[in-house]
Amino acid sequence: MTNKSFKVITLGCKVNQYESAYLKEALAGAGWLQAGKYETSDVVIINTCIVTQKAAHQSRQAIRKAIRENPGGFIAAVGCYAQALPEEISQIEGVGLIADNRMKADIPHFLINGGASSKTTVLLKQYEADAPFDFLDIRSFPDRTRSYLKIQDGCQSFCSYCIVPFTRGPYRSLAPEKILHMLEVLSGQGYKEVVFTGIHLGKYGVDLKGDTDLVPLLQMVGREGYPLRIRLSSIEPNEIEMGLIEMAASERWLCRHFHIPLQSGDNRVLKMMKRNYTTREFAAIIEAIYSKIPHVCIGVDIMSGFPGEDSRAHRNSCSLIKDLPLSYLHVFPFSPRSGTAANSFKGRVDPGVIKKRAAELRDLGERKRSLFYRGCLQKEFQVLGEGWHSETPGVMKGRSDNYLPVLFPSDHIRESQLVQVLMERVEGNMVMGNELPGIKSHEVP
Repeated sequence: MTNKSFKVITLGCKVNQYESAYLKEALAGAGWLQAGKYETSDVVIINTCIVTQKAAHQSRQAIRKAIRENPGGFIAAVGCYAQALPEEISQIEGVGLIADNRMKADIPHFLINGGASSKTTVLLKQYEADAPFDFLDIRSFPDRTRSYLKIQDGCQSFCSYCIVPFTRGPYRSLAPEKILHMLEVLSGQGYKEVVFTGIHLGKYGVDLKGDTDLVPLLQMVGREGYPLRIRLSSIEPNEIEMGLIEMAASERWLCRHFHIPLQSGDNRVLKMMKRNYTTREFAAIIEAIYSKIPHVCIGVDIMSGFPGEDSRAHRNSCSLIKDLPLSYLHVFPFSPRSGTAANSFKGRVDPGVIKKRAAELRDLGERKRSLFYRGCLQKEFQVLGEGWHSETPGVMKGRSDNYLPVLFPSDHIRESQLVQVLMERVEGNMVMGNELPGIKSHEVP
């Protein structure tokens, strides 16, 4: 089955993006050809998401679109949707493979060895209590200037609104020696930024022997002196240790960027959500980060319209956000999920009210973002070049270590290189700057 063409369509989180990169690399390594965006393909893999009703709807849409646009092609629906609701996918005519998260590592082998047929195949494997970490050995991310490395999987928090523990299984961690090996490999491939991802990143190491958690792991990484920087994906507020804050303040290879789920700024709602912190504790963590790390970027997730959220609870959320030194918001309307506790909660909020509250939070988030950008002007930041800006000749786009989206003029390509840029002005959703001399492309000062 060499010279087959394939596409991988990814929905959802950075963990999904990492696993999709594995699927692409494995198929390409077997001689398969990745089809272009507007080309038909022999095989289409949709790596699904089900974290919200909207995500599930988008997954179904992507599956049906792939069937429609690739007549005669083999369609594989894999991932979290298949893990939670395989029977729903099986009702979509034209799906040839349904495979859950436990089977992702086996999908390339299945396809390469003739598994694609006219008959629908279902590959499902439930998580056992001692399920191993599924290590996916990935060497490149051809569509990206930064790479991802999944170091943790699984969640056992069972927040009342969340389906993820049912789709990702128990806590599992990648052994430190394999992480160091992968950083060596990715560094050798020329990557200058690696994003550590996980379903519940702050629980890294709880299943490993010895004193192994996120801070000792990062200390090991720092001792190796790789010529790249590390960015952390989302981490829970009550799992941010002072040691992690101090490391981000002192180690320039560790990006000054925290993405922290808040979900609600009201203690009563937080308790109903089964979030194990109070608004006072959350505020103390944010203030500790901000006081220790200059120009730190702090983003938060916030949910609108959780059952029982009255106008006072919404005002409490807005008030807390206004008072804290936050950089941006990710706003999510509450989405009922079958199988979660909140699905049966009373006090459902009217959809129109949810929409209005979400809009108010997004507006607040934009004001926070603008203040953060303007507070970084006339300062120098290390920027990873991502390629030429499509709208302006001679201008590069990139991302700073503290997550500023940057545009800067350049007389030669700086893609996948680290450069020093002086931030000069804000234009819309971008920060405009000028490249400064003094940093070589392979260095992480």
